[in-house]
Amino acid sequence: MNIQIKSHAAGDTASLADKVALVTGSTSGIGLGIARALAGAGASVVLNGFGAADEIARTRDATETDYGVKVIYSAADMTSSDAIAEMIAATLRDLGRLDVLVNNAGIQHVAPLEQFPVTKWDQILAINLSAAFHTTRLALPAMRKQKIGRIINVASAHALVASPFKAAYVAAKHGLVGLTKVAALETAEEGITCNAICPGYVYTPLVEAQIDGQAKAHGISRDQVIRDVLLAQQPNKRFATVEEVGALAVFLASEAAASITGIALSVDGGWTAH
Repeated sequence: MNIQIKSHAAGDTASLADKVALVTGSTSGIGLGIARALAGAGASVVLNGFGAADEIARTRDATETDYGVKVIYSAADMTSSDAIAEMIAATLRDLGRLDVLVNNAGIQHVAPLEQFPVTKWDQILAINLSAAFHTTRLALPAMRKQKIGRIINVASAHALVASPFKAAYVAAKHGLVGLTKVAALETAEEGITCNAICPGYVYTPLVEAQIDGQAKAHGISRDQVIRDVLLAQQPNKRFATVEEVGALAVFLASEAAASITGIALSVDGGWTAH
């Protein structure tokens, strides 16, 4: 066996200069936070997701200007394997390589099992799980050719524990951790890693809307909604930030994380320690 050991100065471990990262579901929220963090570490970035065209253009331009890297956008629908294939092909064609794949796209629906709409089940499984299968299988040939790659799946605390009324989301996120482990095992000798980040509640505009909605619905204060409803399961009683999740993604994408693969890393304030 030929053993090679590389040393890296502390200041170099997060550098992603000359790397290319694709982040699905990255026009807002956690995905955008991860995309901007990767751009801040020097990677060219492919944004993906839905939204108003002018707002997406502003986001793309701002990220490119702020960090001095190339940023492109794909409108690929994560329920379509053909659209995903075209997005991967366009990334390789336009940017020349694909080093970091972040599977972040996801949706949610809440309903009792016997009332759960079949169409919502199918859509959630397609976007939260099957899309990651398609991006991964299509990215791996390029990563194998490069002999390096990082696949980061944004799962959830619900990839490790369950909550009522979230059958499709919990099933998809549990499946995503299983996919993570399989990909890690199949690529372990090829310079490729695959890991899952499992956040609890992360503060985003969507969560802000939930706070206001819950406060009005229950006639309680914002602080009560945050502490006793949304963060009831999080012992630290605070939201994670998109910047924290982004920083973790940058670390997992770096050479410093070369020996970390196949794990589900909780960022949940102690939720899954119960």
